[in-house]
Amino acid sequence: MLDLKNSHKDRRVFLIVLVLAIGIVAALWYAYNEKNNYKLAMENQYNMEFYELLDYVKNVQNYLAKSLISSTPEHGAETLTQVWREANLASAALSQLPILTDELSKTEKFLNQVSDYSYALSRKNIYDESLTEDDFKNLEELHTYSIDLENTLNQLALDFQGGNINWEDLNNKDIPFAQEVSNMSLDSFSNIEQNFEKYEGLIYDGAFSEHITTTEQVGLTGDEIDEETAKNRIYNFFDGNKIEEIISNGFIENGNIKSYDFTIRIKNEDNVANISISQKGGHLVFLNYNRDVNVENISHEDAVQKGKEYLNNVGFENMQETYYLSQEGILTINYAYKQDDVVMYPDLVKVKVALDNGEILGVESTGYLNSHRERELKTPGITIEEAKMNLNPDLEILSEGKAVIPTEWKTEIECYEFKGRVQDTDFLVYINIENGREEDILVIVNTPNGTLTI
Repeated sequence: MLDLKNSHKDRRVFLIVLVLAIGIVAALWYAYNEKNNYKLAMENQYNMEFYELLDYVKNVQNYLAKSLISSTPEHGAETLTQVWREANLASAALSQLPILTDELSKTEKFLNQVSDYSYALSRKNIYDESLTEDDFKNLEELHTYSIDLENTLNQLALDFQGGNINWEDLNNKDIPFAQEVSNMSLDSFSNIEQNFEKYEGLIYDGAFSEHITTTEQVGLTGDEIDEETAKNRIYNFFDGNKIEEIISNGFIENGNIKSYDFTIRIKNEDNVANISISQKGGHLVFLNYNRDVNVENISHEDAVQKGKEYLNNVGFENMQETYYLSQEGILTINYAYKQDDVVMYPDLVKVKVALDNGEILGVESTGYLNSHRERELKTPGITIEEAKMNLNPDLEILSEGKAVIPTEWKTEIECYEFKGRVQDTDFLVYINIENGREEDILVIVNTPNGTLTI
């Protein structure tokens, strides 16, 4: 006799299995489609960045060609400004491609130098200075290399169109770059870097010259150290009597400065401190210890002095306070290195001092470690009295001196620094010591909590 009960049960099981199977197939199909859609989207994104790079390089080549025949400073400034803009955009597009930075470092260096150099020359034109014979030789050299780069990128575009190269393989970081290239089109992709095998960078006289070819972190001195050595260095920078435990957070390789990162557990407190020690030289890169400061027992002047003493003890010597801000019982002070009575603003260290007992609660030294070195100071082309002739006559001068200031293009300019006042507003004015140009103006904001500049 037919067992209807078991028959219904088997049918129900079958239907459940069928529904699950359909669901799994649908999920797999959805995942497959999503993966393909993602791959397609990434492929389109990389193609867009590549062709933008090609367009920017073409523009660089065209504007460099125009700069070689420009006959007036006005037109030269306009053309060189376009070179600067397009080279910057090319460098940005290059950085978006799925290729390790080291593999195209020479190409990146070339584009950065084109940008920096064209900016420097455009400033000469803006100030109605004619370009020298050496300037035009340098521009001609850059133009020649830009033609080679454009030709190589055009060939690479053909390889993409022909299917010889695909971005998915290039984006696979498990495959060595040389293997990626050899598997697809060695003669086209590797030629990008081969264009610059003999390119060593420009060397020229001018306010921006030394920064055109220097990108290393010159303040990082000494040999490389291991994690255990870095851990032991912590006691040089933080009060050992407060340390209960030091926990390693690993090696930070992708930051501005390669460093070992640690967390410090504080005795008898729930608070912790974070500290980073550079791999090269074992320098203090970063320190932050958050604790409440409920009373203010020391003056700002005493806190500034304690910060300076701390910096001197941990290897940052000849530092001068510049500006500060007081918040919630903590004074944050900017210190700049001083060489021969010249304030080096690029060599900056920020320090947090507790106003209850003068304890150092924070340090950030990235600017100093990137930039610090003994500079070869220039012989002024104008006197400080001549520089004053270029100031607004309404500026009441309160103090004067010399300073090296950084620019947003990662260059430096040596200036006369004038602090002055116009209609109850304080300013800092920077006049180039070589040619009397007004390089920068900052507004000094005096608040109840401190002194800032904008």
